[in-house]
Amino acid sequence: MVLVGHGGVPRDYPRERLTQLRGLEARRRVTKEPPSPEEAALETELRQWPRTPATDPYQAGLKSLAAHLRPLLEPARLVLAYNEFCAPTVAEAVRALATEGVTDIVAVPSMFTPGGVHAEIDIPETLDVLRTQFPQLSVRYAWPFAGEHLALFFVEHLRRFEGRERHV
Repeated sequence: MVLVGHGGVPRDYPRERLTQLRGLEARRRVTKEPPSPEEAALETELRQWPRTPATDPYQAGLKSLAAHLRPLLEPARLVLAYNEFCAPTVAEAVRALATEGVTDIVAVPSMFTPGGVHAEIDIPETLDVLRTQFPQLSVRYAWPFAGEHLALFFVEHLRRFEGRERHV
């Protein structure tokens, strides 16, 4: 299983470099050209930036979720991937699994609800490309989540907070 998170920008990543990257990405979207070498270098730098739970609480949270999921999924293997800002990318994670001889891969996003470009467009497009590159793989996308399952999850979660002091 590939657990796909959104990814977050580390708190200590230089803001001027992030602004520069976003400008290059915006220009590319308008021109419809591939990423420039400068944009690719900045994206790689950002994805490879050293992280700690203090500088990237999002990544720490996804790693914690994965740690809870792994024993529940055994003997299946679970790896993390990120749609943006962090490494590995979805493509890198799938390629690594394919190199290890894994032939059945299920990608699951940590994004719960429809309406987001990552879960609805970016991840499926990436998986389509990977299916073409690796025809020997079975690559499935376990999304969208059923609303009734999410509702039960939220009710169970809320029940754990019954009787606790209210915080607004």
